[in-house]
Amino acid sequence: MAVELASLPDDPLELKKMVVSLYAKMESLIEEVVLLRGQQYGRKSEKSRVEEQRGEQPRLFDEESLAGGRDEVRTLSPEEAASYRVPVRSHARGRPRRRPLPEDLPRIEIEHDIPEAEKRCGCGGTLSRIGEETLEQLGIIPVRFYVLRHIRPKYACRSCDGVETEGATVKIAPPPQQLFAKSIVTPELLAWLLTSKYADGLPFYRVERIVQRSGVEISRESLCSWAIQGSHRCVPLLGLMRQELLAGPVIQADETRVQVLREPGRPASSKSYMWVYRGGDPEKPVVLFDYHPSRSAEVPLRFLKDYRGKLQTDGYKGYAELGNQPGIEHVGCWAHARRKFVEAAKVSPKGGAAEEALEFIRTLYEIESRAEQQKLGPEDVRQLRQKEALPILKVFKGWLEKKANETPPSMALGKAISYTLGQWDRLVRYVEDGRLRPDNNLAENAIRPFVVGRKAWLFSATPEGATASAAMYSLIETARANGLEPYHYLRYLFTRLLTMRPEDTFASLLPQNLKPADIVLPDPLAPPPSPSGG
Repeated sequence: MAVELASLPDDPLELKKMVVSLYAKMESLIEEVVLLRGQQYGRKSEKSRVEEQRGEQPRLFDEESLAGGRDEVRTLSPEEAASYRVPVRSHARGRPRRRPLPEDLPRIEIEHDIPEAEKRCGCGGTLSRIGEETLEQLGIIPVRFYVLRHIRPKYACRSCDGVETEGATVKIAPPPQQLFAKSIVTPELLAWLLTSKYADGLPFYRVERIVQRSGVEISRESLCSWAIQGSHRCVPLLGLMRQELLAGPVIQADETRVQVLREPGRPASSKSYMWVYRGGDPEKPVVLFDYHPSRSAEVPLRFLKDYRGKLQTDGYKGYAELGNQPGIEHVGCWAHARRKFVEAAKVSPKGGAAEEALEFIRTLYEIESRAEQQKLGPEDVRQLRQKEALPILKVFKGWLEKKANETPPSMALGKAISYTLGQWDRLVRYVEDGRLRPDNNLAENAIRPFVVGRKAWLFSATPEGATASAAMYSLIETARANGLEPYHYLRYLFTRLLTMRPEDTFASLLPQNLKPADIVLPDPLAPPPSPSGG
C-alpha cells in the first residue's frame, strides 16, 4: 500500500498505531496468499501437522488440570514433555492378502488335464487322481442389453368370419404394465441409468456412449426424460420419507451450490442450491435432498416446518433462524470449527497456538472414539461426555478467551478463535444428548456424492431436472445409509411399482424398511428351472 509522506501523522503515538495496523494487514494478506497456494498446490487432507506425525505424542494437559476444572493449561517443561506421553497402540503390519472372490458370482470351469499317455507311472501302473489345484481369475461381460419381447396372441371365431354376428369379437390379453406410456424402458434399464449418473457420477452423455458401444441408439434427451418421469413415480415415497425424517429426534442439514441453466427469470450463471437433511430413526436413517434457487433461511424453514427436535448444522447464518423456532434446539459442528484451526496451522509457526487448539479438539474426539469402540448406548455416552468432555471444554474456552485478546482478528488464527467462540453455545450442546454427534459429518458425507457428480455433469438444464436429481439422490443415499446396494434397490423399486396391488403400501418400498435379502430379484437371462420329475 503506497503511503504519501505528507499523509503520515505527526503524533508518534498515531504513527505507531498506523504502523501496527499496516503490519497486521500485511500479515493477513500473507496468510491469504499462503492459504490460496496451499489450496491450489498443497495436500487436501485436513490432518494437522501433529496428527500426521508418527509415533507417540505428548499430552496437552495433565489429569490434575482436568479434575480441578482450572481455566488455564499448565505448560509442561521440556523434561516433563519428554517423559509424559500418551501410549499408542502397537500393531503388526502383515503381508497384504488378496480377498477371495464372492461365492455368489457365476463360475465357468475350465479343466487343464495332462495327456492320457502321461497318466502312466514309470513302474507301469496307472496314475490316480489325488486332488487338484485351482486358480480363480475375474472376468467381465461388458454392458449387455437384451430385448424383452411381449407376445399377446389374438383370438377370433372362424365361424363368424365375414359375418356380422352379435357378440362376435376379437380377444387378446391386456398389455403389460409399463413404467412410462409408449416407452421401451424396463425397471432394469432405468435402475442402471439412474445408478450410473447419481451413484457413479457419470453424466448422461457418457452413458449415451456406453449404450452406443452395444449397438443401441438412445438419445440423451430420452435419458433425461426417463430420469424425470422416474422421479415422478417416486413422489409418494418421498412424502413418506419426509414424514419419517421430521419424526426423528435429530436432523443434520447442509447445502451446496448447483447451476441450473434455464431457471425462469434468472441468468444461466446464477447459483442455485441443493440442500440435504439427514435424520429420522437412528436405526433407519433417512436422507432427503431438496433443490431450491435460493440459499435464504426461508428454505430450511419451509422444509422443516412443524419439526420439533435437535437440528445440527455448520455456522452458516441461514440456519440461525431455525434455532429461534419453538421446539427446535440448534446444535453446532466441531468439524467446521476444527477446519478453521487446520487452516490457521498451515500459516502458523510449528507448535503454535493453532496446533494447541487442534490438540484440544483431538482429545474430545478421542472420547468419542472410545465410546464407539465400547459400543455404548446414548445414556452411557452422555454420562461419559459429562464426566470427561465437559472439563476439557471448560479449559478450552478459557484458553480461547485468553488467546482472543492476544490475536489480531484479521489473522487466520483470530478468525478461527472468533468463529469457535461465536458458536460456543451450540458447539457444547452435543454433550447433553448421547444421540448427538460432535459434528455434522453424516450430512456432509451424504452430500459428497452430489458434489463429486457435479464435477462431471456440471449443471442441470432445467429446474425439473434439478428436482429429479434431488429425488434420485434421496433414494440412493437413503438406500446406502441403510446398507442397500443402489442398483439392486432401484431395480426392486421400479419392478414393484409396476406390480403393486391395492393392498400394498408405499411404506413397504422405502429403503429404510428393507434388508438386502428383501431386494433380490431373479436374473432375467437365467435359464428357467428344469421341471421336477423325470
